[in-house]
Amino acid sequence: MNNRLPQPLADVVGQIAGLPGLGPKSALRIAMTFLKWPEAQTRGLGRAIHDLRDNLHLCSLCGALTDTDPCPICSDGARSRETLCLVSDWDSMLTLEDGAFYKGLYLILGGLLAPLDNVTPETLEMERLENRLAQGVVKELILALGTRLEAETTASFIRNRVNAKFPRITVTRLAQGIPLGAEVRFMDRETLRQSLAYRQKL
Repeated sequence: MNNRLPQPLADVVGQIAGLPGLGPKSALRIAMTFLKWPEAQTRGLGRAIHDLRDNLHLCSLCGALTDTDPCPICSDGARSRETLCLVSDWDSMLTLEDGAFYKGLYLILGGLLAPLDNVTPETLEMERLENRLAQGVVKELILALGTRLEAETTASFIRNRVNAKFPRITVTRLAQGIPLGAEVRFMDRETLRQSLAYRQKL
């Protein structure tokens, strides 16, 4: 970072530059924008960032980030309790939810199996999933994990485990309109809607 910057500004620019997709020049522009804001607005942003960790936590039911527990989706009495959509991450859940065509509940797995990256069944939310299925309410588990190799491996593992422990539950997956190698969070709404509508039994 340019050593001619005043240290307080350099500190902020250094922090911003550490965010994904931002370099030193973009970080400097953002920091300079903060300086042009009214003081109340800048301090408000600072407080919001400071309070972020204190005010957000994981939903005890689905694992989504929320400021209430359970989250608004899990506590929505109008949603079906009989279908549970398993996604790898919160981004994928938000993408599906933005389409407004799925009316069941979710569970976030917390990643995809990747032994080389030390992502094993023990590091995923398998216990949360199995506890949910053991309650006897869910009739269909929808695997919305994408089509990457890791997603296929994870889907196969979960299908076998669920079939062995909960044979009454139907395991389905999104229809293969999703391109090979794609991730759910990057899909457009119509592709997701059709994939969900024409999901396949595993």
